[in-house]
Amino acid sequence: MVGVVLVSHSAGLAAETVALARGIAGQDAPIAAAGGDDDGGLGTSMDRIEAAVREVDQGDGVVLIPDVGSSVITAGLLEEPGRVVLADVPFVEGAIAAAVAAGGGAALAGVLAAAEEARCHRKR
Repeated sequence: MVGVVLVSHSAGLAAETVALARGIAGQDAPIAAAGGDDDGGLGTSMDRIEAAVREVDQGDGVVLIPDVGSSVITAGLLEEPGRVVLADVPFVEGAIAAAVAAGGGAALAGVLAAAEEARCHRKR
């Protein structure tokens, strides 16, 4: 199963978005939060992202979904083509779409595509 890691400047935002995605995709969805800096404040942490990748990595790849700014840059440093990929998607919508696709057994490219499609869904 493909894993999903949410990379946010805020630990609370990442954790609550994981909870929302699991509530929709199912509790077994392989999704983890990597939010905040190492001191518990706002920021990003390479160590937290790496730990989250290890947590959800089941051998089928991992999709990283960052929020803004340095989280994009930091997450991008962990990219490994065909194994760990960065998704340029809306944070919440992309997380839910990726979790649903991953939970449904989609391959890495399918999970990434589902997350990317979230950008096109209009609310009105």
